[in-house]
Amino acid sequence: MAVLTVALLGSVIAGISLGSAVIPLSDTLRYLGAALTGGTIGAEDVTQYSIVWEVRAPRVVLAAVVGAGLSVIGVAVQAMVRNPLADPFILGVSSGASVGASAVVSFGLFAGLGVYALSTAAFLGALLASALVYAAAHTRAGLTPLRLVLTGVALAYGFQALMSVIVFFAPFGETARSVMFWMLGSLGSATWQSLPVAAAAVVVAVVTLLRSGPSLDVLAMGDESAAGLGLDTTRLRRMLFLLTAVVTGALVAVSGAVGFVGLVMPHLVRIVTGASHRRVLTIAPLAGAVFLVWVDLASRTMFAPRELPLGVITALIGVPVFVVLLRRRSYLFGGR
Repeated sequence: MAVLTVALLGSVIAGISLGSAVIPLSDTLRYLGAALTGGTIGAEDVTQYSIVWEVRAPRVVLAAVVGAGLSVIGVAVQAMVRNPLADPFILGVSSGASVGASAVVSFGLFAGLGVYALSTAAFLGALLASALVYAAAHTRAGLTPLRLVLTGVALAYGFQALMSVIVFFAPFGETARSVMFWMLGSLGSATWQSLPVAAAAVVVAVVTLLRSGPSLDVLAMGDESAAGLGLDTTRLRRMLFLLTAVVTGALVAVSGAVGFVGLVMPHLVRIVTGASHRRVLTIAPLAGAVFLVWVDLASRTMFAPRELPLGVITALIGVPVFVVLLRRRSYLFGGR
């Protein structure tokens, strides 16, 4: 935790300082100090100050928040469905959000909300998708892992088809490109106003899941064993499902669907910490935050001034890492 905390602070400062226009570290620290303490700067520094505080700082902080949130929710989803291939988007949340986002881009829905139209529509689409998955997967026996996964995957295809229809009938030619860029993840529209809801959702998720750590350890043993130890698996899965839906919806609304972070990061952390969910949930948010800060920096500097979607870079990194992970004979889901 100490190493990752220091690494996160250093990564955030480096992410703010570096970019298509490199700002010296000393100037970056001076501008951040002036912004946080109410200090003054010279008139000649206004441009660089605006770049540091109004453009890069909210973006880098949001990258850390999204990386932490996706990592911790990935741990929760994998425990909920007992599937090592699960990630925060397996329940159709991102597909539902993409329908809302494409409706805004294509037809201008929620135009009265201004810059918040896209994030609001994406969040509502994510919640709607989660509600449909829950309604379709829930039976008298409760929520079973296999039924949750199958229902989420099936409805995700349905939402993707609906999004394609919306884009197909869109009156603007650039709609498909805009929607695709958003679906692959981007922090280009980050502002200080977009941070509070996402940050609050991640904090609530981390605190709640840490308190539920022992229950998640029991749930990983299987439903029959968990029930024999007195754990109400249906109630726990219902709580995990609700938490996953709300937090993932809040994150997708501000960053789009950034893949592979919630899938790979929990496994990498388990290799280091072991299977205890409290340990994993303590380290995973910090590791995910550091990772996505550097991914965001790469996305806006590799082909500057053009910007790569975050999902492209996370996939380029995540795919080989995951393949290597699967080839490790000593590693099993949830332990060594």
